[in-house]
Amino acid sequence: MTKFDQINQHILRELSRDGRISNLELAERVGLSPSACLRRVQDLERAGVISGYRAVLNRQALGLGFVTYIGVGLGEHSKDAQQAFETAMLGAPEVVECHNITGTIEYLLRVECADLQSYKRFHTEILGTSPYVTAITTYVVMDSTKDLRG
Repeated sequence: MTKFDQINQHILRELSRDGRISNLELAERVGLSPSACLRRVQDLERAGVISGYRAVLNRQALGLGFVTYIGVGLGEHSKDAQQAFETAMLGAPEVVECHNITGTIEYLLRVECADLQSYKRFHTEILGTSPYVTAITTYVVMDSTKDLRG
């Protein structure tokens, strides 16, 4: 089990900010020798605390600046209904997050499209054709003052 002392927490903070930071720079920022820092990072990776590294994409530059969160209610609360819905969402490139949640609805989606017209097409052709969907509530993102997803 990897220890979660202040140095490991500092390493994780720095890597969350910049996953491409060199080991030398990371070691300087957290106050370790490069070899000790590398050992700790490798321990965190082996323990599954660090599960990967990825590029953060500028969705606006990719033409995907229309972002919505969508609450989806299912009419049937069975395992088959959930699996069918989840499979449909896995096949929809507009859906970048799909969360099964508790409360008055079953799913919360993050959907990224080029514009309102492409969202309408997703709404009609993907969500609207799912036999289990009985409620759709859309929240359009106007601005994001804090977004720490990596």
